[in-house]
Amino acid sequence: MDLESCERVLIVKPSSLGDVIHTVPALGALRAQLPEATIDWLINPEWAPLIAGSEALDDTIIFPRKDFRGITGLNRARRWAQETFAERHYDLALDFQGLFRSGWLTRASRAPQRVGFRQSREGARLAYTMKVDLPDWKSRHAVSRNLALVESLGVPLGADAAAHYPLAGGEPMPDLPDVPFVALHPFSRGIGKSLGKADVIELVEALAPHPVVLLGNRSPYELLDGPANLVSLIGRTSLTQLISVLSDASYIISVDSGPMHLAAAVTDRVLSIHTWSNPAMVGPHRSGAFVFREGEILSFDELDANDFPEERQRRPEWASAERILDGPDIDLIASHIHSQISP
Repeated sequence: MDLESCERVLIVKPSSLGDVIHTVPALGALRAQLPEATIDWLINPEWAPLIAGSEALDDTIIFPRKDFRGITGLNRARRWAQETFAERHYDLALDFQGLFRSGWLTRASRAPQRVGFRQSREGARLAYTMKVDLPDWKSRHAVSRNLALVESLGVPLGADAAAHYPLAGGEPMPDLPDVPFVALHPFSRGIGKSLGKADVIELVEALAPHPVVLLGNRSPYELLDGPANLVSLIGRTSLTQLISVLSDASYIISVDSGPMHLAAAVTDRVLSIHTWSNPAMVGPHRSGAFVFREGEILSFDELDANDFPEERQRRPEWASAERILDGPDIDLIASHIHSQISP
């Protein structure tokens, strides 16, 4: 493939939060190789603020997935694709999602060169003119996979490629503490990953005197009796405001979730809490970041995917328990944070 002759490139990665974040370094590498090309990104509307206005991107194509539900949804989707791609004339389309829908959209882009992973599912690879095979797929972090896709096209990867996240600019968030503060995101949609109310209260108390800013779209419990150093921004931040809060925090603690990956995109001052998930595969892909798992705090640089075989990734019996961390765990995490932000 003659990449240098590609004047118009489409990235297909509609969702979700963490998956979009994992693809942004590939965008940065692609832009560095093709400084004059037009590079667009097809994305679901809820995640578009993450990249809209990025210096590495020319345009975002909003994929209104919810508009295509129902019996006649496929016909509406076809009309949308025809109208959207008719005049764009892409030379190259890259499918980083690797599912039926993204494969269909990649083909619908009308790009003569369409690239995706051989390991794609749901028949998506039938839409590709070039299939990239990663034999070590199961032991690679998603950031590494996505960078490998563009590298296969002849894009050189610099030493800092995995740490370059050309996101949209953050929107200032009012009412943040004017002293060093810790950002805490304790919620996840994954079973057995969220911290319980007792975990959060005990951890916030252990982090005093530092203010702790609590983040999340919604809380499964109320914190009306929260500690005095707790500042709740639950349900009050947009995606671009969340970028600013994470950038301004002196340190960030997050469970395995999309916001954790966003935190790792903006800083290495991150501690990711893992229960059953493999931190080498789904942790913060950032040199200098830390992870907590099974009573230990490890640097991301020390992790090896093979250290966490499948039998250590099964959801534990206490997956729905009220407490995930015990006293020594909280003491260890708090001690680590104090050592990172105290003068």
